[in-house]
Amino acid sequence: MDTLSALARHKNMSHIRSKNTTPEKLIRSALFKAGFRYRICDKRYPGTPDLVLPRYYAVIFINGCFWHAHKDCEYFRFPKSNKTFWKKKFARNKERDKQTIKNYQEKCWRICVVWECAIRGKNAKQKIDQVIDQIIQWLEIPDEPFLEISGN
Repeated sequence: MDTLSALARHKNMSHIRSKNTTPEKLIRSALFKAGFRYRICDKRYPGTPDLVLPRYYAVIFINGCFWHAHKDCEYFRFPKSNKTFWKKKFARNKERDKQTIKNYQEKCWRICVVWECAIRGKNAKQKIDQVIDQIIQWLEIPDEPFLEISGN
Protein backbone atom coordinates (compact mmCIF):
# COMPACT_ATOMS: atom_id res chain seq x y z
CA MET A 1 0.00 0.00 0.00
CA ASP A 2 1.28 3.44 -0.90
CA THR A 3 1.91 5.75 2.05
CA LEU A 4 1.22 8.87 -0.02
CA SER A 5 -1.99 10.05 -1.62
CA ALA A 6 -2.22 9.87 -5.40
CA LEU A 7 -1.80 13.66 -5.63
CA ALA A 8 1.26 13.69 -3.33
CA ARG A 9 2.82 10.77 -5.23
CA HIS A 10 2.22 12.55 -8.55
CA LYS A 11 3.86 15.70 -7.22
CA ASN A 12 6.91 13.75 -5.96
CA MET A 13 7.35 11.84 -9.21
CA SER A 14 6.95 14.97 -11.36
CA HIS A 15 9.86 16.64 -9.58
CA ILE A 16 12.34 13.88 -10.45
CA ARG A 17 14.69 15.14 -13.13
CA SER A 18 15.97 13.11 -16.05
CA LYS A 19 18.91 15.43 -16.79
CA ASN A 20 21.44 17.17 -14.58
CA THR A 21 20.96 14.77 -11.70
CA THR A 22 23.35 14.84 -8.76
CA PRO A 23 25.26 11.70 -9.88
CA GLU A 24 25.68 13.23 -13.36
CA LYS A 25 26.95 16.52 -11.97
CA LEU A 26 29.46 14.78 -9.70
CA ILE A 27 30.92 12.69 -12.52
CA ARG A 28 30.95 15.60 -14.97
CA SER A 29 32.73 17.84 -12.50
CA ALA A 30 35.39 15.25 -11.69
CA LEU A 31 36.02 14.43 -15.37
CA PHE A 32 36.29 18.12 -16.24
CA LYS A 33 38.82 18.64 -13.43
CA ALA A 34 40.79 15.70 -14.84
CA GLY A 35 41.02 17.53 -18.18
CA PHE A 36 38.36 15.71 -20.19
CA ARG A 37 35.96 17.65 -22.40
CA TYR A 38 32.58 16.30 -23.35
CA ARG A 39 29.11 17.10 -24.60
CA ILE A 40 26.18 16.88 -22.20
CA CYS A 41 22.91 15.11 -23.13
CA ASP A 42 23.46 15.70 -26.85
CA LYS A 43 20.24 14.73 -28.63
CA ARG A 44 22.12 14.13 -31.88
CA TYR A 45 23.33 10.83 -30.43
CA PRO A 46 21.05 7.78 -30.03
CA GLY A 47 19.69 7.35 -26.52
CA THR A 48 20.83 10.86 -25.55
CA PRO A 49 23.89 9.78 -23.51
CA ASP A 50 24.65 11.71 -20.34
CA LEU A 51 28.18 12.39 -21.58
CA VAL A 52 29.62 12.14 -25.08
CA LEU A 53 33.39 12.21 -25.57
CA PRO A 54 33.75 12.39 -29.38
CA ARG A 55 37.55 12.47 -29.21
CA TYR A 56 37.51 9.01 -27.61
CA TYR A 57 34.47 7.67 -29.51
CA ALA A 58 32.95 7.08 -26.11
CA VAL A 59 29.61 7.65 -24.44
CA ILE A 60 28.82 7.49 -20.74
CA PHE A 61 25.40 6.65 -19.35
CA ILE A 62 24.76 7.34 -15.67
CA ASN A 63 21.83 5.13 -14.72
CA GLY A 64 19.59 5.54 -11.72
CA CYS A 65 19.14 2.18 -10.03
CA PHE A 66 15.38 2.63 -9.65
CA TRP A 67 14.53 3.86 -13.15
CA HIS A 68 16.66 1.24 -14.88
CA ALA A 69 15.65 -1.58 -12.48
CA HIS A 70 19.18 -2.44 -11.41
CA LYS A 71 19.12 -6.12 -10.54
CA ASP A 72 20.10 -7.13 -6.99
CA CYS A 73 20.67 -3.51 -5.97
CA GLU A 74 19.81 -2.09 -2.57
CA TYR A 75 18.50 1.09 -4.22
CA PHE A 76 15.96 -0.70 -6.42
CA ARG A 77 12.69 -1.74 -4.88
CA PHE A 78 9.74 -2.74 -7.02
CA PRO A 79 6.77 -0.45 -6.26
CA LYS A 80 3.90 -2.10 -4.43
CA SER A 81 1.14 -0.14 -6.14
CA ASN A 82 0.28 -0.10 -9.84
CA LYS A 83 2.46 -3.17 -10.46
CA THR A 84 1.32 -3.69 -14.06
CA PHE A 85 2.38 -0.17 -15.06
CA TRP A 86 5.79 -0.46 -13.39
CA LYS A 87 6.48 -3.91 -14.81
CA LYS A 88 5.89 -2.58 -18.34
CA LYS A 89 7.83 0.61 -17.63
CA PHE A 90 10.92 -1.21 -16.35
CA ALA A 91 10.77 -3.73 -19.21
CA ARG A 92 10.65 -0.88 -21.77
CA ASN A 93 13.54 0.92 -20.08
CA LYS A 94 15.70 -2.23 -20.03
CA GLU A 95 14.91 -3.04 -23.66
CA ARG A 96 15.69 0.54 -24.72
CA ASP A 97 19.01 0.39 -22.83
CA LYS A 98 19.96 -2.89 -24.56
CA GLN A 99 19.04 -1.49 -27.98
CA THR A 100 21.00 1.72 -27.39
CA ILE A 101 24.12 -0.19 -26.31
CA LYS A 102 23.81 -2.51 -29.32
CA ASN A 103 23.48 0.53 -31.61
CA TYR A 104 26.71 2.08 -30.28
CA GLN A 105 28.57 -1.23 -30.46
CA GLU A 106 27.58 -1.63 -34.12
CA LYS A 107 29.02 1.84 -34.80
CA CYS A 108 32.24 0.93 -32.93
CA TRP A 109 31.66 3.43 -30.15
CA ARG A 110 32.76 2.68 -26.62
CA ILE A 111 30.14 2.56 -23.89
CA CYS A 112 30.42 3.13 -20.16
CA VAL A 113 27.47 2.56 -17.84
CA VAL A 114 27.80 3.95 -14.33
CA TRP A 115 25.14 2.84 -11.89
CA GLU A 116 23.97 5.22 -9.18
CA CYS A 117 24.87 2.70 -6.45
CA ALA A 118 28.54 2.91 -7.45
CA ILE A 119 28.78 6.52 -6.24
CA ARG A 120 26.16 6.63 -3.50
CA GLY A 121 26.13 5.71 0.19
CA LYS A 122 28.86 5.67 2.80
CA ASN A 123 32.18 7.15 1.67
CA ALA A 124 30.55 8.65 -1.44
CA LYS A 125 33.54 10.93 -2.09
CA GLN A 126 35.93 7.98 -2.16
CA LYS A 127 33.53 6.00 -4.35
CA ILE A 128 33.33 8.86 -6.86
CA ASP A 129 37.13 9.11 -6.95
CA GLN A 130 37.38 5.36 -7.62
CA VAL A 131 34.75 5.53 -10.37
CA ILE A 132 36.51 8.47 -12.02
CA ASP A 133 39.83 6.57 -11.90
CA GLN A 134 38.15 3.60 -13.59
CA ILE A 135 36.63 5.82 -16.29
CA ILE A 136 39.94 7.59 -16.96
CA GLN A 137 41.78 4.28 -17.28
CA TRP A 138 39.04 2.99 -19.59
CA LEU A 139 39.22 6.11 -21.78
CA GLU A 140 42.99 5.88 -22.07
CA ILE A 141 42.94 2.19 -23.07
CA PRO A 142 41.07 2.06 -26.40
CA ASP A 143 40.93 -1.76 -26.48
CA GLU A 144 38.06 -1.98 -23.99
CA PRO A 145 34.74 -1.33 -25.76
CA PHE A 146 32.43 -1.64 -22.74
CA LEU A 147 32.70 -0.72 -19.08
CA GLU A 148 30.00 -1.18 -16.46
CA ILE A 149 30.58 0.26 -13.00
CA SER A 150 28.29 -0.95 -10.26
CA GLY A 151 28.28 -0.79 -6.48
CA ASN A 152 27.03 -4.37 -6.21
